[in-house]
Amino acid sequence: MSNEAVAPANIASYIDHTLLKPEASEADVLKVCAEAVEYKFKSVCVNPVWVKTVTKALKGSGVLTCSVIGFPLGATPSDVKAFEARGAVLDGADEIDMVVNMASARASDKGALVDDIRAVSEVVHAGEAILKVIIETSMLSDEQKVVACEAAVEAGADFVKTSTGFNGGGATVEDVALMRKTVGPVLGVKASGGVRSLADAQAMIAAGATRIGASSGIAIVKGEQGSSAY
Repeated sequence: MSNEAVAPANIASYIDHTLLKPEASEADVLKVCAEAVEYKFKSVCVNPVWVKTVTKALKGSGVLTCSVIGFPLGATPSDVKAFEARGAVLDGADEIDMVVNMASARASDKGALVDDIRAVSEVVHAGEAILKVIIETSMLSDEQKVVACEAAVEAGADFVKTSTGFNGGGATVEDVALMRKTVGPVLGVKASGGVRSLADAQAMIAAGATRIGASSGIAIVKGEQGSSAY
């Protein structure tokens, strides 16, 4: 990865502008969509119930629709995650961020992780969408992170992602670097959870991130400090 800092003018294209608060209203969601179009963020990431609304609001803008699956705990049967993902893709999602089974991740059970991820990757790719796999780094040792990332590669995921932002901890430069080293140069790495400033985002990208998940996207591109969580 280049050590050159990504300029604020270019960093918007890395950002998934995120609104995952369960109490978010339609007005809140539409506001985030308008911001994403104005600032040219990569995507708007919302809970599945809002995918149709976001897809409609972003039509023709070039901004993608992203949704989350098995969120935020990952403790949902794989076939249910697959069903949920299929529905989100049919509703218009271009990208899916799924949470892995954390018990399997903590047990370093690669076979179970591959099965969990593959169940979702198959339906997501059948719908010509992208799959990102959230491994919840704050809950894992470095060895467990490596196994989870290896499982994501084996299962055909397109990205690995650090965190939900809901279960304590968030992205760190060290975790992003470890994930990049593990998955190699081809898969995407998404840093999310606690990325609230331009300096935070630039540090994650320098460490190997190719996408940033943040609810503070506007503050990031303005070089300010955001404070709100997902």
